[in-house]
Amino acid sequence: MGKQSKFVFVCQSCGYQTAKWMGRCPDCGQWNSFVEERPEGEAKGKRLSSTGQPRTIDSISLDRELRFKTGITEFDRTLGGGLVPGSLVLIGGDPGIGKSTLLLQAVGRLSQEGLKSLYLSGEESPQQIKMRADRLSIHSENLYVLAGSCLEDLFDRIETLKPDLFVVDSIQSIYTDTLPSAPGSVGQVREVSSRILNWAKETNVPTFLIGHVTKEGAIAGPKVLEHLVDTVLYFEGDSSHAFRILRSVKNRFGATNEIGVFEMKEKGLEEVGNPSRIFMEERPEGASGSVVIPCLEGTRPVLVEIQALVGPSPLGMPRRTAIGVDHNRISLLVAILGKRMGMEMGDQDIFVNVAGGLKVDEPAADLCIVSALVSSFLDRPVDRNMVVFGEVGLAGEIRGVSQPEMRIKEANKLGFRKCLLSKSNLDGCGPFTDMELVGIDSIRNLIDLLF
Repeated sequence: MGKQSKFVFVCQSCGYQTAKWMGRCPDCGQWNSFVEERPEGEAKGKRLSSTGQPRTIDSISLDRELRFKTGITEFDRTLGGGLVPGSLVLIGGDPGIGKSTLLLQAVGRLSQEGLKSLYLSGEESPQQIKMRADRLSIHSENLYVLAGSCLEDLFDRIETLKPDLFVVDSIQSIYTDTLPSAPGSVGQVREVSSRILNWAKETNVPTFLIGHVTKEGAIAGPKVLEHLVDTVLYFEGDSSHAFRILRSVKNRFGATNEIGVFEMKEKGLEEVGNPSRIFMEERPEGASGSVVIPCLEGTRPVLVEIQALVGPSPLGMPRRTAIGVDHNRISLLVAILGKRMGMEMGDQDIFVNVAGGLKVDEPAADLCIVSALVSSFLDRPVDRNMVVFGEVGLAGEIRGVSQPEMRIKEANKLGFRKCLLSKSNLDGCGPFTDMELVGIDSIRNLIDLLF
C-alpha cells in the first residue's frame, strides 16, 4: 500500500490552515469555510525563477519617466501617474460595476499605441469580449483575446505571443494542475497569483488581475492577494447608478486613497474631470441639515454634501443610521453635543448620509457632521455659500487637519465664499481675497457662527 498523501484544511476566507476540519475558523470567525487542500510544499509545478544577482543600491538605475499612460486621466491618477512596467495591479468590485469594461478600454488604448496586449478571460468567450469591444469602439491589431482557465496552458501561449501587457479576468477562474482544489479556493488563488507575479517581475510586463468581491465586500482571499500585488484598486458605487468611484487602497508607486470618478454611459465608462461639481449639482435650496465639506481623497480635494436628519423617535430605542460615514463616530459626536452644548439627542432618530455615494472616513468631517446635526435639530439651514471642516475632540475642542489651503482653494473655485475651520488651521493659512475664513476653537459658540 503506497504512502497516503497528506492534506490540510484551509479557511477560504482568511487562509488559516489546520490538520482537521473545523466548523468555525478560530482566526476570522467564519463558519463552514474550511476546504481540504494539498499543502503548498507538495505542489510539483514548474516554478519561475525570480532571483537575480545582488547589486548595490547606487548601481540600480531608475527611469522616472518609465510609465505607460492609458490616456484615461482618472485611471492614470489612481495608478499613481501611469502603469509601471512589471507591476501587478488588482482591481476588485461588485459584479456588473464596470471592472472588465474599464480594463478593456484601457488595454484598447494602450494596444493602439503599439503595446502588444493579451486579454485572458476565464469566464467569457472571445465572441462576448468582441461584442463588448464593438460597443466600446475598440479596434486594434495588437489586442489579443484568449479564453481559458489552466495556468500551465496559459504560460505556453504567453511564451509564444510574448505580450507587453497582460490582463487576467478573473483571478478566481484560473487554476493550476499542481493543486487538487477547485478554482477560486485560497490555495489556487495563492499559487496562481504567486506564479503570475513571478512571471510579471521576471519579464517586466505590467499585469492586471480582476478579483471578485464577496457578499461582505472583500476580494475573495484578501489576505492572500492584497499583500502579493503592487496596487489594489476598488470599484465603489451602485450598479443601478451612473457614477463609479475607483479608489486606490494600496499603491507602491503612488498615493493611497487616490480616487478616480467615472460615469457609466452607453459607450462605456467616461471620466469625470470635476467630481466636486457633480456632487454639488443636486444640492437642495434652503434645507436644514445640509452642509458641505471639502474632503481629501488621496491628493485630490473633493467637495461633498453631508446630510443629517434628526427627529423624535416613535420607538423605544432611537435609530442611528449612517451611510458613507462611520456609525461609531456619529454616536461619539452626538454624545459630545449633549455634554458640551446641552443638545440632548438621546431620544431622537438620527440619520446621516454622504450624498453621491462617496465614503468620508477622515476626522476632518467631524465639524461638518456636527454642523449638519445641529442644523437639522434646530431646523435652521446653514449658509449655502459656507463650507466646514475640522476635527472635534471629546472636550468639544476643534482641532486642525491636513492641507487646509488645498481644501479652501477647491471650495473657492466652485463659488463658496465662507469657510468655518479650526483656529490652528486659520493661523497657518494665507489670505484669500474671495473667501471669508472663520476660525473656531470650540463647538460651544457654533450656533452663533452657523446661523
